[in-house]
Amino acid sequence: MLSNQVPHPSGRNEMAVVELTKDNFEQVVTSNPTVIVDYWAPWCGPCRGFAPVFEKVAEQNPDVVFAKVNTDEQQEIAAHFQIRSIPTLMVFRDQIIVFSQPGALPQGAFEQVVARAKSLDMDEVRKQVQAQETQASAPPSAA
Repeated sequence: MLSNQVPHPSGRNEMAVVELTKDNFEQVVTSNPTVIVDYWAPWCGPCRGFAPVFEKVAEQNPDVVFAKVNTDEQQEIAAHFQIRSIPTLMVFRDQIIVFSQPGALPQGAFEQVVARAKSLDMDEVRKQVQAQETQASAPPSAA
């Protein structure tokens, strides 16, 4: 059990939503295969509306780490990931961002994002990332 984990209110062993800070962000993302992060703030109405959906989907997926970043308190993290609007949902698989989208998702759409992230062929994703990095570092061709 992670030391920063909040006990599940039902008393069951399911993974609760983890609060991420600059002190634990890297450790949580690097030590778990799938981490879904909700960037939010207490004053944000859509963020508060999305919170119960996030928690419900977290309960349904105990094999995935669901985490929240309070962008007011964790401005360094928000700046690093260029969070411009909240809520923003970001999915890490094997430390690779495979999904990032601002806006609160309806529960069904969020469940689909989680299912797709869990079913990704990460070897193929790594090949695509490598190809993009190679292309980005190649000198421009003379036309």
